[in-house]
Amino acid sequence: MRRGSILQLVGLGVLFGGLATLVAVLIPWLPPVASKQRDRIDFVFWFTTGICIAVFALVAAVIAYSLLKFRVQPDDDSDGPPIHGHTGVEIVWTAVPAILVTAISVVSSIVLVQNENVPKNHLDVAVTARQFAWTFTYPDQDGLTSAQLRLPVDRTVKLHLRALDVIHSFWVPEFGQKQDAVPGQDTTLVITPTKVGTYPVICTELCGLGHALMRTSAIVMQPAAFQTWLRDQKNAAAAPPAEAGKAVFTSNGCASCHTLEDAGATGTAGPDLDKLPAYAKQAGKPLEDFVRESIVDPNAYVQSGYPKNVMPAFATLPKDQLDSLVDYLVKSSTGGGS
Repeated sequence: MRRGSILQLVGLGVLFGGLATLVAVLIPWLPPVASKQRDRIDFVFWFTTGICIAVFALVAAVIAYSLLKFRVQPDDDSDGPPIHGHTGVEIVWTAVPAILVTAISVVSSIVLVQNENVPKNHLDVAVTARQFAWTFTYPDQDGLTSAQLRLPVDRTVKLHLRALDVIHSFWVPEFGQKQDAVPGQDTTLVITPTKVGTYPVICTELCGLGHALMRTSAIVMQPAAFQTWLRDQKNAAAAPPAEAGKAVFTSNGCASCHTLEDAGATGTAGPDLDKLPAYAKQAGKPLEDFVRESIVDPNAYVQSGYPKNVMPAFATLPKDQLDSLVDYLVKSSTGGGS
């Protein structure tokens, strides 16, 4: 091939490669990075993208050069010259892709091993998935539970996931990793958050009618603020029943779906909890029994106008928290709240 043709090919390759690079870099394809694991995953992504851009530039340049250099005239119906395959070229286009795929595999394997590494001073959090809510328990903090995942920045956390009913999938886009929660099976996920902020926790496995509502937040805090939050939650749990019940109501995300004046809750996805006495009367049950049953078995009585299988069952709440919550809802709905 003459020098002029080589320069044309190179020019076309640079043009197509540059255009592809601009598309890859200038468009924000990915959410912000907020964990060490996500940073490593993004490295694999861009490493692979760089290889793909190089291959695209080469192929596009050859195609464009062929269209420009070897196109035939409209009235030329003759056959092209018979050309036998070139063994050297075939070896190259077989060996080079094999090398590139192997490189991607090696880099990916290294990142997977690094992302699964758990240091000794890590934080353990038990994640319980149920239709259609997340619950986070801190076993090293006397079983403290929360409807939001709160983490200290720059400290590795190992999430222990389990599902109570069907398959769910835990994903925080900014953390970069996703893991299924499977009934009867414990799965784990390692995260080291690097930026303070609030990020969405999303279930990415279609899990039923309320799947779209199965969302909460991961709140990354400064270590001192995280310790303050832990202390406040413990103090609230040890408070008088009314205050403890209100803390359970707030920490389990009840306010996101229900209205309750005493708690300042204005959710509309579920029944108005200020009307619990009227609902209990319609169900023909004592108020306290009705409230308790509605928490642990929401489908036992579903208020008219609301669908079944949307509210999660909170049967796994510790007995003291369940008792406090029931007591608080009874008193607040009858005008005896805090």
